[in-house]
Amino acid sequence: MLRIFHNTKYEFVKHWRLSAGLTIAFILAGLVTFGITGGVNYSIEFTGGTLMQVQFKQAPDVADVRNTLDAAGITGAEIQQYGSNTEYTIRARSEAQVEAQAGGAEGVAKEIQTALDAKYGAGAVTIVRTEAVGPKVGAELRTGAAMAMLIASLFTLVYLAIRFDWRFGAAAVLATAHDILVTIAFIKLMNLEVSLTIVAAILTLLGYSANDTIIIFDRVRENLRKPHKGEGLARILDRSINETLPRSVMTHATTLAATLALLFIAGEVIRPFAWVMAFGVFVATFSSIYVAGPILLWIESKYPREAEDRTMQAMRKGNEPAAPSGRSERLAAR
Repeated sequence: MLRIFHNTKYEFVKHWRLSAGLTIAFILAGLVTFGITGGVNYSIEFTGGTLMQVQFKQAPDVADVRNTLDAAGITGAEIQQYGSNTEYTIRARSEAQVEAQAGGAEGVAKEIQTALDAKYGAGAVTIVRTEAVGPKVGAELRTGAAMAMLIASLFTLVYLAIRFDWRFGAAAVLATAHDILVTIAFIKLMNLEVSLTIVAAILTLLGYSANDTIIIFDRVRENLRKPHKGEGLARILDRSINETLPRSVMTHATTLAATLALLFIAGEVIRPFAWVMAFGVFVATFSSIYVAGPILLWIESKYPREAEDRTMQAMRKGNEPAAPSGRSERLAAR
C-alpha cells in the first residue's frame, strides 16, 4: 500500500503569523476590488431579469446585436461571448426589464427573440436556453441563500460544542467565517457571477472545510488524553496535523482532480462552481491548519478549561503536567 507523508514532523503552527499576513492581504485585495468596481456581480437569479443563451449561424458583430436590442427597447443589455464566437449570453436586467418580468416571465425573452429574428432572419439565431426571474423571486432567493450559509455555520458550532468543547466549536466556526471571507474575495477578484450554483459551491466548501477541521480536532482530543511529557498545546497540534496529513493529502488530491475535470471539461455553465471548489480545496486545507489551530491556541490561553488550568500552565512552562485527580480526571476525559 502506498504511504505518503508518513511519520512526518513538520512544524506548522509556528508559521501562523506569516499565514495570517497572507490571508489578511488576500481579503484586503478583495475589499479594494469591491471599492473600485462596486459590489458582487449577482446573476439574474438574484437580481431578477432575463438571461438568454443564443447561438448564431455566423459570428455576429456585437455592436450590431446591441443596436438591434436597443432599437427594440431592450436597453442596457449585457452581451458576452459564451464559448465559441457564435455563442453569446444576453442579460436584460435593467429596472424596466426586471419590472416587466413580474408581469410575465416570457415577455422580455420573446421581445429579444423577435428583434434578433427580424435582424438576422428566422432560423439564423437559435435560443439555447432562457432564464427569467421576477424581482420578488430574486430577492427571496438572495435572502434564502444568506440564511442557508448562516444556519450551516450555527449547526457546525452546535455540533462541535456537543462533540468536543465550545472552544473547539468557536475555533472551527471562526475558521469557517475566514473561509467565507476569503472565498468572497476570490469570487470578486475573479469577477465570477454569483448565482445559486456559486451558493451551492460555498455551502459545499463550508462542509468540506468543517470536516477537515473536525478530523484534526478529533486527533488533538485523542492526543490530549495520552501522556504528553513537556509538550505544549502547539506541539500537540503539530503532531495531530502530521498524523492526519497522509489522509488529508489523498483526500484533497482526489477532490482536486475531480474538480479540475469539471473546470476544464464540463463547460461554461458549471465552470463557476468548479472555480470555487478548486479554490476551496486549498482554502479548507489552509484554514484547518493555519486558522483553526492558532485560534484554538488563543482561546485556550484566554479561557483555559478549569480542569486543565494547572496542566496548561505546566505545559506553557515546558514542564511535565501534573496528573489530574478526582473531578479533574472526569473533566479531562471529556
